[in-house]
Amino acid sequence: MTGGEALSLAPLVLASLVPASLVGAAFLVSRKRARFLSTSSFATTLSAALAYLAVVLVLVLGWAGYDVRTTRPDSVMHTVVQLDLVSGAMFLLVSTLAFVVVRYSRTYLAGQQGLDRYARYLLLTVASVSVLVTSNHLAVLMVAWFATDVGLHQLLTFFRKRRQAIIVAHKKFLLSRVADACFVGSLVLIGGATGSLRIDVVNAVARSSGELSPTLHLATVLLVFGVILKSAQLPFHGWMLQVMEAPTPVSALLHAGVVNIGGFVMIRLSPLMAHATIAQNILVGVGLFSTIMAALVMTTRVAVKGVLAWSTIGQMGFMLVQCGLGAWHLALLHLLAHSLYKAHTFLSAGSTVQQWRAAHVVHSPKASVWHLLAGAVLAAVIVAPCYAATALPTGELSTTVGLLAFVLALSFAPMLGRAAAAGRRTLELAALFALGASVAYFGWHVVFEEIAPTLAGTSTPLFTWEIVVAGLAVLFIAQSILQTNPKGRLATWLQPHLLSGLYVDAWFTRLTFRLWPPELR
Repeated sequence: MTGGEALSLAPLVLASLVPASLVGAAFLVSRKRARFLSTSSFATTLSAALAYLAVVLVLVLGWAGYDVRTTRPDSVMHTVVQLDLVSGAMFLLVSTLAFVVVRYSRTYLAGQQGLDRYARYLLLTVASVSVLVTSNHLAVLMVAWFATDVGLHQLLTFFRKRRQAIIVAHKKFLLSRVADACFVGSLVLIGGATGSLRIDVVNAVARSSGELSPTLHLATVLLVFGVILKSAQLPFHGWMLQVMEAPTPVSALLHAGVVNIGGFVMIRLSPLMAHATIAQNILVGVGLFSTIMAALVMTTRVAVKGVLAWSTIGQMGFMLVQCGLGAWHLALLHLLAHSLYKAHTFLSAGSTVQQWRAAHVVHSPKASVWHLLAGAVLAAVIVAPCYAATALPTGELSTTVGLLAFVLALSFAPMLGRAAAAGRRTLELAALFALGASVAYFGWHVVFEEIAPTLAGTSTPLFTWEIVVAGLAVLFIAQSILQTNPKGRLATWLQPHLLSGLYVDAWFTRLTFRLWPPELR
């Protein structure tokens, strides 16, 4: 092995040491509280340092140095581990979240019984996710995903005497096993069609062939069904709503990390999924339906954690819509931003409740139709210059970017409308936030066009984009009517159904428990 080859393997070796150190620490965890604190904290600190060092080395050496076509194709390390732009970003995210969650757990679970069991499964879960996000082999990825689910199941049932926690974990366990069966079928078909399960090889075959064979179309459909099951999309979303019986740091790990894995897998296989038209249409259909329903149901929820659960369902749905549209770079931005937001929200849940209570002590003026229209106009004024600046480097205004700008303006309009009703100061702050978010959103688009053109989007029929935009426009109109006229005919008819979550979870719970009831102690 030459010096250059050894240097190119250094980041991959460091990346492989992260799960190894976490697994080693999991078996060293003691029943003594002090040992739990020291072992878990040291392991996550070390793993975070190794992850950051590995990604820094990759940045220095260049992402392209880790492609199978340029560096020792027969190397076992390159077969198992790969660090590129997508996996590197997720690797840092997972390591940082583990570092924060362990430290939060030290205070949150002080005095609880079974800390050794909690620490052991927490470290094993994070180790499995670390293997998953850096894997260059589909079989390793799926095994790591299965191990993540097993570890998470133990964390969700940490409070063994809470019947609701046992029931919810049972529902999630059943769905995950059906998803695993879909993944196994998908891997068998992909391996037979491409001759390999290496992610870089599968993507290279997809890029060179263009059109997918019927076998690969079936494989991608099975893969998408598995992702939908594990991403809490309707009608398989009920467990996400009731999983709050678990400790708060576990909820943070679930909402900020584990539930996002489906989107990560889609992005990781973007060259393959870009040609899977049937699978992409399924992603758009299911994701759009889940996004619209979750956003409407959120308007009827008062409990903070209930709102957060439906928010995660809707956000996952919109991320899958972006994957279905081929906007991979925006899906990655969404994934990272949602993970950080949900981690902060859950780990600051106490202050969130206090802020919500303080905000509702003094009732703000209700937003009228005119306020919402003013908010829509202001949103258009804010987003339009950012959109134009994004299109300038290419010399033409892209239709898809224009549709993204329209969707972004729609998302800002309700916030700006409520701010307009609250007063000038609130409106100024809301407008400043919308401007900053727009700059970040379109700036990310430009950056990815430069540093990762193969990830910056694929050709999607305009009709599909129009369906998505029309669906989000209908959502905006429905939300506006519910907010401005909560006692009107539409609200009176719709709200009872929304309060019940459209009855989908009740039906699904009865069906699953009839087939395989949980064991309650």
